[in-house]
Formats: sequence, structure tokens, C-alpha cells
Amino acid sequence: MRIYNSLTRKIETVEPIKKGKFGVYTCGPTVYDYLSIGNWRTYVLGDLIVRVLGWLDYEVDYIMNITDVGHLTGDNVGDADTGEDRMEKGAKREGKTAWDIAKFYTDDFLKSFDKLNLVKPKKFTKATEYIKEQIELVEKIEKKGLSYKAGDGIYFNVQAYEKTGNKYGELSTLDKIKEGARVKTKIKKKDPRDFALWKFSPKDEKRQMEWQSPWGRGFPGWHVECSAMSMNHLGEQFDIHVGGEDLKSIHHPNEIAQSQAATGKKPFVRYWIHGAFLQVDGGRMGKSLGNAYRVQDIEKKGFTVMDLRYFYLTGHYRKPLNFTWKALGSAKETNNKLRSIAAEWQGVKTRTKLSEEKLQQVQEFSSKFKAAVENDLAMPEAIAVMWQMVKSNIPEQDKWELISDWDQVLGLGLSQIKKEKLVIPTEVKELVDKREKLRQEKKWPEADKVRQGIEAKGFVVLDTAQGSKVKEKSRGND
Repeated sequence: MRIYNSLTRKIETVEPIKKGKFGVYTCGPTVYDYLSIGNWRTYVLGDLIVRVLGWLDYEVDYIMNITDVGHLTGDNVGDADTGEDRMEKGAKREGKTAWDIAKFYTDDFLKSFDKLNLVKPKKFTKATEYIKEQIELVEKIEKKGLSYKAGDGIYFNVQAYEKTGNKYGELSTLDKIKEGARVKTKIKKKDPRDFALWKFSPKDEKRQMEWQSPWGRGFPGWHVECSAMSMNHLGEQFDIHVGGEDLKSIHHPNEIAQSQAATGKKPFVRYWIHGAFLQVDGGRMGKSLGNAYRVQDIEKKGFTVMDLRYFYLTGHYRKPLNFTWKALGSAKETNNKLRSIAAEWQGVKTRTKLSEEKLQQVQEFSSKFKAAVENDLAMPEAIAVMWQMVKSNIPEQDKWELISDWDQVLGLGLSQIKKEKLVIPTEVKELVDKREKLRQEKKWPEADKVRQGIEAKGFVVLDTAQGSKVKEKSRGND
């Protein structure tokens, strides 16, 4: 498989460090509120990568974090070391404890995770369950002289890190940031690029989430958790790290710096994969704009979460995808048609011996789908190949086998669809009987007119050795 590596800024063939086995980590949610459908686009990207690697017969160790402490609101304005902890803010907003907030929104996240048919990681790692590992990571950095104490915490020293021969900010242009380029704060950093490893609890305020450390009571910086948890489960060096493009400028460069500073090994991760933003009506999505739609909003309007998943598949992960209710409606219509057709194929039992031509068609469809998927996850092209196959004249049994195989990548749950019993309206049944009688009387022109009337009502009649059979017009090779 070839995919775009944000670290090298080019499409590369992915090769695992350990033969036949990939370690994959996806930056998960901060569980202080409901997630938007923009967030879910990133998690579907992580899911696609894991599915494709599995489909290509690789073993995958998949880890996703759940941030339940340390992510400050200053991240919204470009400085993740300032502002209020999102968990504490959520607790004040809803009159609950920070722990209750974390549990409630984690549970909601997991419910939607299942609805989107996402492959569960080997483990969801919660930041609050890895405080010991985070403290140990900071201690390693401290022993190497790459951190210092500032007014409100322990900070990573970027300049000292660079003097060890490392480059900071390879994923972005942070290496070019000069003094004053970031948001001005009261924190006296040695360099505006420096970031918090451990934050001290405020002296005049009792936090709900705080722990004792060698530097005093406090809580971990946001970036530390991902390094500590990923290395704990995947090793000091692993293969693939996934996240939204908003993490490419600060969070992920900080992960790289602190990890390589602690271990002395580089690269920390071989392939960094970032998904583009989801737009709404051609513009930015945001809570302040009232258009940060949630899964619950999708369902209230009569859509299924699988309609949303199909919609995500219509766009390339590195390009902005524009969400509109009309576009989701089109995805729903197309997804319903696909599910209806797949349900019909599921019932086909007879194996037809393929001609040389049809065998070649089947092989070409299989090769084209695989080529699209392996070409930087070109899912729009893969979807196009799928519909070419659907509309082709190859036998339905072969269509069913292809779609069942491809759904391991698509994740639309097509192989689990149960065939529904076709309900034929009484008036259509009467027309079918009338046509059969005319055929017995050899009144072919009249019988053909009745057939046209049946088709006008959305059904087709198939003449078989067992008699006439009726199907919905949308189901089949039209």
C-alpha cells in the first residue's frame, strides 16, 4: 500500500518495522462534550487504514487514546498550555464531577463508534490510567537536561533538544516560529515553541483531577499522554500515527520531540497520516457557528450512521469534504440502493460457470478495486469500481463474493444485511397474472404492454422455467 506521509511530504510504500505486523495509533477524542461529524471523519480514516492493512493480510496492533485530562482550552487559539482544562470546564458547565463528564462522553463516543462499524482497537487507552507512565516519560526527559521549571509547570526545552542534533517541527513550520509568534501569555517560556510536560495545580484552586509527582501536585500536559501510551503498547518506535490535520502543527510535532528526546531513537513513528477537515455548506465547521453537527443530529433527521459512513467514503481523506444535508441525502439514497441490491445477491445460491470473458471481468474488477485502495486510500475511485461491478453483467453470485470481500474495507456491513421479503402490491400481482394469461393465449403485444405497466410501477417480471418471478426494478443490473 502506498500512502502520503506527512513527515516526508510524499506518497510512500508503507513497510512495517516488524515483518508482517503494523503498529497503528490514532489520536482519539477529548471526552468533555459530544463529538462532531468532523471528528468522526478522522476516526473513519483510522478505521480504513486498519481495515485495509488487515485485508492485505497484515497483523495490526491498533491503539486509540481517550483524553480525559490535560487538554486545555488554549488549544483553540494556538497555545495548548493556556486556558482551562476541558474536563474541568465541562464539569462546571453541567454541574457534574470531571470524572462523571469523562465517563458520560466516553460512553457516548463508544456507542457512536459501534454504530459507525469501526474496528475496535486492541485497547482504548485513557490518559488518567497512565499517569505513572507519563511521569516516568517526563523524568527521562528531565534527566537528559531537556526540560525546565517555569511558573506553572515543567516545560520541554526545544532549543536544548535541537542542540542534540534533532530537528523540531518537521511535520509543520514550527521550526520557523520566532518570539511573539504565538499567543502572548504570562508563562515565561525560554522559547515560544516550548510546551508543558507537567502542569502544577493552581495554589488558589482545588482541581478535581490532580496527582502527586516529583515536581509537586498537578496534572500532565496534553501532549505527553500520546507518547507515553503509544510507546507503552507499541514500542519506542512504531509504524503509523493517524490524526486530523489540526494536530499537524503543534500536538504531533511535540509528540515527536518529547518521544525522541526520552528514548534517543528516531524516527519515533515512520508514517504520519492526517485527514483533512470536514466543511459545512462550503465553510468552516464550528460550535460557535451552530453547524458542528453530531451523530444525534444525523439520526434525528432520519439518516442512519451508515449513511454518514458512506458519505465519508465519497471523498479523499486528504481533501476537504463538504457536508450538506442534500449531499447526505444523496449518500443515503445510494447507500439504500446498494444495501437493497446486496440483499438480493445474498439469496443467490446457484453457481454459474463463468465464460472466459466474464472471468476476466471479475478479475479486472478485483484488481481495479485493490489498486484504488492501495493508491493512497483512493476511496472515491474504489466506490466507482464497486458501482461498475454492480451494474455489470457478471453473475450475481460473483457480485456477492466481490462485495463481501470489498466490504472488509468499506465497513458498510453489507455482508450482514438480511434479505427482506419482497412485498408486491396487489395491483402489481393482478397485472402479473393478467400478463401470464395473455402469454398463454399467445397475445404477445398485449402481454408486452402489461409488462411495461408493471415496470412503470417499479417492478420487473422475469420469465423462468418455474414461471414468472417479480423483482423491484432498482434491484438488479439496471
